Amino acid sequence: MSIIKKSQLAWLFTPALALLPGTILAQGHEVKADTNTDTDTDYTVKTGDTLSKIALDKNTTVSDLATTNKIANKNLIIVGQKLKLKAAAPVADNTTYTVKSGDTLSQIAADNNMTTAQLAAANNLSNADLILVGQTLKLTAAATPAPATTATTTTQTNSAAATNTTTQKTTQAATTTSTSTSTATTTGSTTNYGTFKLSFYDPAALGSNMGYSGVAANLSVFPKGTHLKITLSNGTVWYRTVNDTGTFAYSNPHQLDVAMPSSQIPSAGILYATVEVLH
Repeated sequence: MSIIKKSQLAWLFTPALALLPGTILAQGHEVKADTNTDTDTDYTVKTGDTLSKIALDKNTTVSDLATTNKIANKNLIIVGQKLKLKAAAPVADNTTYTVKSGDTLSQIAADNNMTTAQLAAANNLSNADLILVGQTLKLTAAATPAPATTATTTTQTNSAAATNTTTQKTTQAATTTSTSTSTATTTGSTTNYGTFKLSFYDPAALGSNMGYSGVAANLSVFPKGTHLKITLSNGTVWYRTVNDTGTFAYSNPHQLDVAMPSSQIPSAGILYATVEVLH
């Protein structure tokens, strides 16, 4: 019987590694694996196994397996060898989501493989532009999309206009005139600046006579006099001209402070909309 010296092992194994990367090199006498001893945290190497195959089957990576088991050569594992498997990370709760600052309903829906309409319907949201920080949303898609809110919004706006004081009616008429003038400029080109957070203020309540056709913005993004088209997700469009910079808008280049009568400001005070510059 020939005896292979230890110094000859490198000569024997090196060609095998070069020719068959990722395969098993068995010991001189095979260790019989006990197929009944595998657990969620341990695995016994079997004939035909490779580290990459085991990693794929056990939902881990070759690097993690090699590191956990101190394997220097990822192409060399031995039949019967016991491998430790990293414990699986705890399963996250994918049935609910808590709204964080800066979130939008469309972004949350996309991150969870839903449409905005499905997410709104699952949570009985009549206004897809209005969610609150800390609000818990169900991530189970509804069978049918949420009903359109445009008609309801129009009715509510008309009702509010009917109950306004004479001063508010006059202001609303001035705003409507300004909107009509701006609408005529939409035939030109526009530049889309993406999604912005909208907050609201009533100039009259602050003692200002600037009216309700303006919007406060970060002037380094939108200089004074810039004409903006503000589109909500339900299709509502506002046209405003940048005439000032507010505290919130100054500190956040992706926020606009929209002038609006107090009676028409959304109760939550925050919306999100697509903003375009009219040229």
